[in-house]
Amino acid sequence: MSHFDRHSRVRDVVAAGSDAREVLLSHGYNLGEGFVDVLSQYQTLEEANREGRLRDVEGLLEALNNTYQK
Repeated sequence: MSHFDRHSRVRDVVAAGSDAREVLLSHGYNLGEGFVDVLSQYQTLEEANREGRLRDVEGLLEALNNTYQK
């Protein structure tokens, strides 16, 4: 069981389950094809939010934690 916060890394979110990509995309974070950018993989959700790659980080965290706490 995972708990996500602003310090969670993008790669940890992706590793959590098959729906994680869709949750990230619905909040503005596009992983692209194959997710090969190593620096982006290790970026925290807070960093992605600050850089404008992610919107509504609180909504994202709520969605992730509700989905993956079951």
